[in-house]
Formats: sequence, structure tokens, C-alpha cells
Amino acid sequence: MSRKRHADLGRIRETGIVGILRGVPEAKTIDVVEALAAGGVDVVEVTADTDGALDTISRLSDVFDRSEVLVGAGTVLDSETAVAALRAGAEFVVTPSFDRGVVEACNRYGAVVAPGVMTPTEALTAYEAGADLLKIFPASTLGPGHVRSIRGPLDQLPLVPTGGVDLDNVADFIEAGAAGVGVGSSLVDGEAVAAEEYGAIRERAASFREAIERARSA
Repeated sequence: MSRKRHADLGRIRETGIVGILRGVPEAKTIDVVEALAAGGVDVVEVTADTDGALDTISRLSDVFDRSEVLVGAGTVLDSETAVAALRAGAEFVVTPSFDRGVVEACNRYGAVVAPGVMTPTEALTAYEAGADLLKIFPASTLGPGHVRSIRGPLDQLPLVPTGGVDLDNVADFIEAGAAGVGVGSSLVDGEAVAAEEYGAIRERAASFREAIERARSA
């Protein structure tokens, strides 16, 4: 593993939360990311199904030094999109399902990759294929108990529950053994973005970080 990839992986695990920007208007992404970073969430992903996603990734990568904010691409479905995102400036790639081609592309370019998995078999297969993190999806359906159950026999797997994680359950996922979480609308609230209430987004980010740190030290 390259030094950069190792550092990026460590950064994601240390932060413990990936802020997911889905459908955020491009004109507001810088303000949103500034608010998230001010609240302690300095790892963000722009989903590939967002209008102008590649341009947004490129712009964020230009505005923020990677020491300030680590920018990635989410909802990546194929290797072509993964490569395009990496060339646009993404430092890591997240997928909703396991696609071997995406993992291989990210390995080739030395980028952290977190494919979506659900079952122990999928998780182990993706990890053995070269995944750095394993996105447990959808977390809202599976719950913290699923994370705990997988880590029982497979405690070497770095699991990142995503989809339905909020302030009420984030500590439960961390205490169940999650390496981190992915959080979208519970963190980047659409109404707050529309109203340009960036202070509220900053406060929500800080609340998530505090909840994760408390759970880790429990």
C-alpha cells in the first residue's frame, strides 16, 4: 500500500465519519464543506448521481488542500466512473455494492476504496479483492446488531455502516465495532442547505464527532 493511500485510510478511520453530499447544489458545496470541516467532519464524498458531480469534486479539490478536507466520490457503480472521479481529484471511492472492477481500478491508482456489502460472504470477498473499508449498506435495515454479528468471527474487517445512521444510533454502531460511519441527510440536511443555515450544519457535524468520540472511549 502506498504511503498516500495508507495516510488517507488512517485519516478516514480517525475521523470516523464520511459526510455524504447528495444533490447539494454545486454553488453551495464549498460553504457546506467548510461548515462540515469546521465541525470536525473533514472527510466528504460527493455522490456520482449528483448533477455535475465530477465538476464539484474537481472544484472542491482545488479549493481545499487535502490536509484540510479529504474529498471522495460516492455511489460509484463501475470502474469507468471510478477512474473519472479519481482523475477529477477524488481521493477515495465509495460504492453501494461490490464491483470487482471498481476495487481493481482504485487499487491500480492507489486510492482508498469502500464497496458496499451486506452479508459476511460479500464482506470477506470484497476485502480479499482489495477493499480498504467495507460499507455496510443499508445500515437502517441491518442495524448495529448486524455489525456486531459480522465482527464476531471476522473482527479484522473494517466496517462502515451507511444509510440511516443518525445521532440517535451512531454511538450504537461504533460500540458494535464499526470503524466509522457514512452519514448523508442526517448530517447534510437539505432544508438547512436550501436556507443556507451553515451554522446548523457545523453544529450537527460537531455533534456527530462528539458522539463518535464518546462511543470510542466508552
